[in-house]
Amino acid sequence: MNILSIILQVILGLGFLMFGFMKFGSKQMVEGFKNYGYPGWFRVFTGMVEVISGVLVIAGIWNGTLAAWGSLIIVITMIGAIFTHFKIKDNVKQMMMPIFLLILGLVVLLINFGTLL
Repeated sequence: MNILSIILQVILGLGFLMFGFMKFGSKQMVEGFKNYGYPGWFRVFTGMVEVISGVLVIAGIWNGTLAAWGSLIIVITMIGAIFTHFKIKDNVKQMMMPIFLLILGLVVLLINFGTLL
């Protein structure tokens, strides 16, 4: 197992667990999703996707296929987040976290991609 991948998986996994659980009721997230024009159920769905991807990426420390699937879900989720920021005309500064997480997710995906084949 690649040590870089393990470090990134821990960062991504813990981050996505935290962000995912926040979506279940954090006032900031509730207001944010209203601002984005999304319904409450989509916020909860996004939180579930983030928690699941966080668990997969962490479990992927021991199973590269789980890391690959979890990071693929993260990449797709962050592409959606970036499009959302474009949609509401946020500036680039407000897009930096999703861009950063997209890049980390891509690195983990590329490192573990061979396990998907």
